[in-house]
Amino acid sequence: MKYQPGQRHLARNILNMSTTFSSLPIVDLSPLQSPAGLSESDQLALSNKLYDVFTTTGFAYLVNAPLTFKHADVFGLALEFFNLPLDEKMKLAKKTFQPENQNTYRGYFPVQPTDASDNLKEGFEIGPEQARQHSATGQESRFHLTEPNIWPDSTTYPSRPRLEQLYSELQSLSSTILSLLASSLGKPAEFFTPYITDSLSTLRLLHYPPSTSTSDNATEIYNETSGTPPPEPFDPIKLSCTPHTDSGILTLLHQDATGGLEVQDSSGKWVPAPYVPESIVVNIGDLMAMVSGGRFVATMHRVRAPPPPPAAAVAPPRMGVDMQFEEDEELTPKFGRFSVPFFFEPGEKCFVHSVDVNVDAAGSNQGVIYGDHVRAKMESFVEYKRDS
Repeated sequence: MKYQPGQRHLARNILNMSTTFSSLPIVDLSPLQSPAGLSESDQLALSNKLYDVFTTTGFAYLVNAPLTFKHADVFGLALEFFNLPLDEKMKLAKKTFQPENQNTYRGYFPVQPTDASDNLKEGFEIGPEQARQHSATGQESRFHLTEPNIWPDSTTYPSRPRLEQLYSELQSLSSTILSLLASSLGKPAEFFTPYITDSLSTLRLLHYPPSTSTSDNATEIYNETSGTPPPEPFDPIKLSCTPHTDSGILTLLHQDATGGLEVQDSSGKWVPAPYVPESIVVNIGDLMAMVSGGRFVATMHRVRAPPPPPAAAVAPPRMGVDMQFEEDEELTPKFGRFSVPFFFEPGEKCFVHSVDVNVDAAGSNQGVIYGDHVRAKMESFVEYKRDS
């Protein structure tokens, strides 16, 4: 019998996460690298595997993804950026942090050491390279979702073309995964094409400085990334990122060997999700859970703060001077934690709705315009909060 998209799953009940687990499942994407293209049997197998993963844990490791970048390449791009002097990075800071700057959505945000433990990170974000028209009124005028990227000078950050290429490859991989998920949900493979059109996906470089201790080394690194003295001594259960679910569609995460990512199962237990060599962590966001009609689960996760450098450690290089990363070198404890998440985001005007909703039905309003959704969420993120 000829395979019909979603044939295995149409009779299955809508699920909520009721799974306990001790580790994340692994999904092998080798079939996507076949020169002959994805066969019908491989498409069915991958579609079924992704469905099973996202209806249970909501998280998985992807291995053998069709990318030209190794992990060392990805983190080399991040390290090169975070090596820039703080004053150079602040030229790219969002208006929230540098009022004379015009960028509101893309660009750099510095470490914000406050009582909120999930502020202890710095980051740099890019989106699609083509500039588009901005909205001009109300909340839309505050966050220009379609604003062009802002970049360091090519003499200080020559890797812009490579970062743009990474963005393009992750966007393509996300599109492929969405096609497989559409099939698993009983929809045509092209069901998510409207989501991909004018997509506003975000690629974010993140650096979590080492947790502070009495070590002068830790203080030096913290000062270099934030411009302020470090807060209280290291707490072994301190979090760099508090428990949350992602708000969007799909997240692809490159993480380093530092560790710290933890995923919560249905019993409330926090399960470590350590680095698996050359893997990408994938997880479902709140919007995709809604789109799936409640079949997929957006799973709570958090990030533990990186430990401080040991007192006996050799003095680490100063951030912004000579921080280097070799392919087999673990970044911790000298540098803290690095991660590079890619958030697949639909277009600003995309109507996001459940696969169970007939959007052609007159008066159907069971969905959300993506731009409205993301702006409503942004006020809760430190990167976009108004000055108090």
